[in-house]
Amino acid sequence: MCYESEFSASCNFRFEIECFYNLTTADTPLTSTPPPATSPPSNNTKNTTGKKINSSRTIIIASVSAVALVVLVVSSCIFVFLRVRKSKVKAEKGGEAAEAVDEIKNAEALQYDFSTISAATNHFSNSNMLGQGGFGSVYKGKLAGGELIAVKRLSTDSGQGDLEFKNEVLLVAKLQHRNLVRLQDFCLERNERLLIYQFVPNASLDQFLFDPVKRAYLGWEKRYKIIGGIARGLLYLHEDSRLRIIHRDLKTSNILLDAEMNPKIADFVCS
Repeated sequence: MCYESEFSASCNFRFEIECFYNLTTADTPLTSTPPPATSPPSNNTKNTTGKKINSSRTIIIASVSAVALVVLVVSSCIFVFLRVRKSKVKAEKGGEAAEAVDEIKNAEALQYDFSTISAATNHFSNSNMLGQGGFGSVYKGKLAGGELIAVKRLSTDSGQGDLEFKNEVLLVAKLQHRNLVRLQDFCLERNERLLIYQFVPNASLDQFLFDPVKRAYLGWEKRYKIIGGIARGLLYLHEDSRLRIIHRDLKTSNILLDAEMNPKIADFVCS
């Protein structure tokens, strides 16, 4: 800024390093600063990515290998188990077959000749008949040695085969209880099927209950004893015996009494 005075002319200059006025669009420079260039990924980034891929691949391969190993072990165990089980089944079948052969031999040992039993019962005469039921008639017999027996002559229309009859005989022969009638022997010849039981001298319970004279012999003490024996025999048949036979025709005519009036259940197997 310049001015004149009455003595002389002078000028003053003023400046600042900061801008003290606003720049307009026209005042902005035409060239602009270019944006910073993006630098390409470094080698360290590439190595890190590669390591991650290799690690994932290793985990996948290890997992697949472990699963395959587990499947192989389980399959081997199942195969061995089935082989062992198959061998046991074969051994059990062989044992059952041998046992069946032994049982048939035992049945043959229990068998009587028909002529022997016929002679013991006086050729199944009516005078020796003890009773008659739906499965046949029962006869009193006496063997050559003097032993008394009860022979049940089964009806010929039972429809039972020889092997089935022998198997049933063996089953009944295995049942041993003081309140069951004991099966001693049998006879199988042509169409004849005979079951030989122990002889029970006092016949059946119905002959006492329905006879006015014999009924007086059954006091309450004897009746209680008979009831208890029947219960023990049924418990053995239904629960305690290995065969667990259900008696389907229990009645007074099937309760036999021995010399001491002990009850013995009969006809617990339908022939």
